[in-house]
Amino acid sequence: MKREIHLNDIRTATEPFDFCIVGGGATGLGAAVDAASRGHSVVLIEQADFAKGTSSRSTKLVHGGVRYLQQGNVSLVLEALRERGRMTRNAPHLVHDLSFVIPNYSWWEGPFYGIGMKVYDQLAGKLGLGPSKWLSKEETVERIPTVETENLTGGVMYHDGQFDDSRLAVNLAQTAAGLGAKIVNYTRCTGLLKKDGLVSGVEAMDLESCEPFQIHARCVINATGIFVDDLRSKDEGHAKPMVTVSQGIHIVLPKEFLPGNAAIMIPKTADGRVLFAVPWHDCVVVGTTDTPLPEKSMEPRALASEVEFVMEHAAKYLTKDPRPEDVLSIFAGLRPLVKSGDDTNTAAISRDHTILVSNSGLITVTGGKWTTYRKMAEDVIDQAEMVSGVDQRRCETETLQIRGWTHTPIPEPNLRPYGADAAAIRALGGSERIHPDLTITAAEVRWHVREEMARTVEDVLSRRSRCLLLNARASIEAAPTVAAIMAEELDRGQDWVTHQLETYTTLAKGYVFGDPASIGG
Repeated sequence: MKREIHLNDIRTATEPFDFCIVGGGATGLGAAVDAASRGHSVVLIEQADFAKGTSSRSTKLVHGGVRYLQQGNVSLVLEALRERGRMTRNAPHLVHDLSFVIPNYSWWEGPFYGIGMKVYDQLAGKLGLGPSKWLSKEETVERIPTVETENLTGGVMYHDGQFDDSRLAVNLAQTAAGLGAKIVNYTRCTGLLKKDGLVSGVEAMDLESCEPFQIHARCVINATGIFVDDLRSKDEGHAKPMVTVSQGIHIVLPKEFLPGNAAIMIPKTADGRVLFAVPWHDCVVVGTTDTPLPEKSMEPRALASEVEFVMEHAAKYLTKDPRPEDVLSIFAGLRPLVKSGDDTNTAAISRDHTILVSNSGLITVTGGKWTTYRKMAEDVIDQAEMVSGVDQRRCETETLQIRGWTHTPIPEPNLRPYGADAAAIRALGGSERIHPDLTITAAEVRWHVREEMARTVEDVLSRRSRCLLLNARASIEAAPTVAAIMAEELDRGQDWVTHQLETYTTLAKGYVFGDPASIGG
């Protein structure tokens, strides 16, 4: 997946593409895979890196949504559970079954949550990952050795999915490219092209060369996540905003805080939120929050009140109370939520996706969540086929294997997320770690540049590997080695290296707990 080749193919195209997708997160990439698998000509542009925004900052769960079941949104839960099963089958190298335990501290919680999880099992049907079960106090402690035992009466265990969000995004980009789509990052949509009042393409700019160019397409799909209203305003200046944002933050702790293989799920905290403590890449991710924010940002920062909430609740349900110095990283993401009448309580706004077609034919898709990315893509391409007038073709993605698909065991933990590509990375040599506290190797960095369109140190340390999220301080220390390898691969000079290190260090400090840059206003 060579950026210069894809960019040249886009710029020299003599015929309009069937679809131009703006936005390289879960929704846009899923749409590119869907459209390309149907045989349509597709181009996707992303102003930053793939999954730079919301799509790399999730709780790392592929789930039906127990909270949505509580809200009575059975249709969303049913759709999400089916999609969870498909993701597990289509990308087994990245999506897997995880046991969750709901610890019970009151006599009524066992029957209440136990019955709820049986409904969850039934909704999953044949695509279920395993039956839920009641646990005694002893069984609960056996599965969650560090759970708070004071007043503990037992627990309920159920199954959901876990994944690596940005790795799946990269594999989706590769899958789409393998099917013939033209995919390019660091390319901004600066405006829309129109002919006879209808959208006929986009004005674009390559942010590496700062050269503008045009992309002609029969249909333009706005999949820019929290920024969909910006592109809608380029289409219709008077367009009423349709998206509000909610922030969710997570802290990352060492494995010792949750040494088993099961996750903890607290279905209702004191203020009604859901809290997870999830084992992930030999660390523990704890979150999340649901905080309405007035501003949209590419690099959101946790609020002090959010950090306090997560730390307090982690201490409440774990025997070992986390201290600031224990926190390896802290990250925040913004969810795009489709506005309803009152959007002050974002936890209650539906995660259903919405597709909107403007009078000029611009298609906007937003809302939803990672678990339902494939269904969102299917729905928006169905709509795009009608708007554009191209042949309507059957969706092929229900059983489409994603790049990296394999059931072959991979012995090296650091290579497992690459699935079938692990052998090719192994063949590059350079298997030594580039930092003692991180698993990333020199061979991986070379692979990221050559095959995964990594263009910056941040691309490698944040989204191709997950070093920034797993240990922010160590990632800063590893950055010089990564920059040197990338400079060699990309034929860059010392000025590029210096700029990359300055830029990455500034960004990564925002993930270090206690650094002033990590707390938002």
